[in-house]
Amino acid sequence: MSMTSASDTLMYREAAETADVVARQLEQNTSILAGLGQHLRAHPPRFIVTCARGSSDHAAAYAKYVFETRLGLITASASPSISSIYDADLKLEGALFVAISQSGKSPDLLRSAQAAKAAGAYVIALVNVEDSPLAELADTVVPLRAGPERSVAATKSYLATLAAILQLTAHWSDDAALHADIARLPDDLRRGWDGDWSALTQGLRDTGNLFVVGRGYGFGAALEAALKLKETCGLHAEAFSAAEVKHGPMALVGDGFPVLFFGQDDGTLDNTLAVANEFRSRGARVWVAAPGAHGTDALPLPANVAPIVTPLLAVQSFYRAASALALARGYNPDVPPHLNKVTETV
Repeated sequence: MSMTSASDTLMYREAAETADVVARQLEQNTSILAGLGQHLRAHPPRFIVTCARGSSDHAAAYAKYVFETRLGLITASASPSISSIYDADLKLEGALFVAISQSGKSPDLLRSAQAAKAAGAYVIALVNVEDSPLAELADTVVPLRAGPERSVAATKSYLATLAAILQLTAHWSDDAALHADIARLPDDLRRGWDGDWSALTQGLRDTGNLFVVGRGYGFGAALEAALKLKETCGLHAEAFSAAEVKHGPMALVGDGFPVLFFGQDDGTLDNTLAVANEFRSRGARVWVAAPGAHGTDALPLPANVAPIVTPLLAVQSFYRAASALALARGYNPDVPPHLNKVTETV
């Protein structure tokens, strides 16, 4: 391979743009989101439905926890195939339908958004390509402002989606504390970019399987990391909730089995760290990205960051490590085998 360092990859360079992307969102999306927040307060939906695939669906998993904890609204994930394959009519009158896509082109997502609109839902599109078909049919478009993303592995567009979800929630709930956490997010991302996760890169270089574990706000991060390890590094990685991983999967864990944990300083942290300790006691090779984690297996994160924001910083550092890991394992993270940038599922 001609590339010699992780910083030469598009994956690395695009992930490194995340702080600037979020700053651009904060500058350019304020009026859109202020108006949307006002509309949603005046016309509160009965519930929220997300619709997405791949990395965008992992952003939707994060959105579920954000919306339910901060807005008190049940949030469910709708499979695009319900409309595109099964042609089922969902009863979505009075719902908020949140379609998430980098490209805004996938036929099944478009069909689902069209069906939701016809069924009486208010459709929001979180989309990077502003002149895409999905953007055209949405009632309100929230542009991700990530700019062109050329690496097949989505990085800055994924983190931009998480940031947009936070901004939407802050404007909808009129939450001053959340607005403050988001305002400092570009600086926090810049602080976090230089975190040294080389222990993870070195530790996974010669392995074949691992678990990635998170909970609450961090569960979407675990899903996203597992996908990227498969996609860019040729690793068989599975994501689990810290609340579920002991219900069967732990039976696979023996001496040297690798497990990556994501945690944030909220009510889930003690449980997540306790599960990590239990894995260590079984001889697992553990890494922990969580505030307060210490020891040789701790992966650094910026201090004094709100729990709801922590997964963005953890995933940003993970992307940097994954780019290096892919090269170390002989892969080009920008051009994973058998994959295209836009997956046009029907």
